[in-house]
Amino acid sequence: MRARRSCLSVPGSSPNMLTKAASLPADEVMLDLEDSVAPSAKVAARDAVVHALRDNSWHHKTVSVRINSIASQWAGFDLLHVVGEACEHLDCVVLPKVEHAHEVMFVDHWLRMIESDRKLARPIGIEAQIETALGLVNINEIANSSPRLEALVFGPADMSASLGIPTVSVGAPLESYPGDHWHWALETILVAARAAGLQAVDGPYLAIDDLDGFKEMATRSNALGYDGKWVLHPTQIEVVNEVFTPPQDIYERAEAVLDAYRISIENDERGAVLFGNEMIDEASRKMAERLAERGRAAGLKSSQDEPEREHG
Repeated sequence: MRARRSCLSVPGSSPNMLTKAASLPADEVMLDLEDSVAPSAKVAARDAVVHALRDNSWHHKTVSVRINSIASQWAGFDLLHVVGEACEHLDCVVLPKVEHAHEVMFVDHWLRMIESDRKLARPIGIEAQIETALGLVNINEIANSSPRLEALVFGPADMSASLGIPTVSVGAPLESYPGDHWHWALETILVAARAAGLQAVDGPYLAIDDLDGFKEMATRSNALGYDGKWVLHPTQIEVVNEVFTPPQDIYERAEAVLDAYRISIENDERGAVLFGNEMIDEASRKMAERLAERGRAAGLKSSQDEPEREHG
């Protein structure tokens, strides 16, 4: 499972920002050719993104490129130019405004042809952004559209426009609504993602100076079960990394539950065993496995894995 606690979006039309992004502690860096790039700059941005992919060391980050939507005139050329010229430096393609499964399949086929032509040894993944009412309606078909699909990503700005929500602020709660107005959309995306074995990533929070508000919304997403959140500014990265990293004691307990359950099964004991003062079973193992996966992806280590120190 790729670490996607923090997914930094970087405008593809800004060479300086593209270079700086390589040194930042985000789990994923997404080089953007879509909304953050003006129509007049989209062609030039492709070259800037290719140079950024080739010329920078990405330090084991997940590196992705967001192409323009399939409904645009730019998507095919984005794939041909950027993926075709720098596929060996790329982990995923982010596809925005996905409304139908065939849009993901279109990108899948393009990637297959490029990989074959360039003799790429590994497949490139796809992340699908759900940003419209129609995308939500077709969410399950989209989630199961391609074996390349790795994550579903919530897009609150375009979703606000699609649903007619009366706001121009993206990512923040609505004071006029008694609760979280995004709860149903987030939960719908999450359920579809998990049913298809995918990760789920929350969208951005545009008020970059409001770190308290950003942390509050990230904490809500984490509580639902999301794997991470988009960030738009370097100051947001550490906040979201902290929120989506399991506390060390919770991580260690998850690893201990997995060890206890594994030993029980290996010894042919019953499926439910006593762990401390709790009974654990297969359901407990599944819960512990997901927490442990998130901790490992975040770089956490169990104290039981550390080598014994030499004495004397």
